[in-house]
Amino acid sequence: MTVKGVALLLWAADPSKPARLATPFFHAAAAAAMELEVEIYCSARSVLLLQPGVAAALRASERHEKTVLQAMQEAVGHGARLYACTDALAAQGLKRDALIAECSGHGGAVQFMARLADPAWRCLVF
Repeated sequence: MTVKGVALLLWAADPSKPARLATPFFHAAAAAAMELEVEIYCSARSVLLLQPGVAAALRASERHEKTVLQAMQEAVGHGARLYACTDALAAQGLKRDALIAECSGHGGAVQFMARLADPAWRCLVF
């Protein structure tokens, strides 16, 4: 069977722990560069990364030059799509129309589970 795509669920990728934030986007960029479809589902506190200014102010470490926003932009530039969970947005007090331009839209548990159930997709949780 041919792998069609990769879905990433950002669950523990919390802006208060920046060391965990770059890796999911590096994996997403690599998969997209391999011409796989890539969907990144932001849930829980990871939706805070979609708020303007948050990811731009974070680095995975002091030795890493790229900001988390730059890592996100690299993944999106290769074709990855970022989705925000509407329940997580509500839980964090964020408005759907006030997200960074890199966010492709809304998607949550149902969409991610559909990818998980599809044998042509691989799923990762961060």
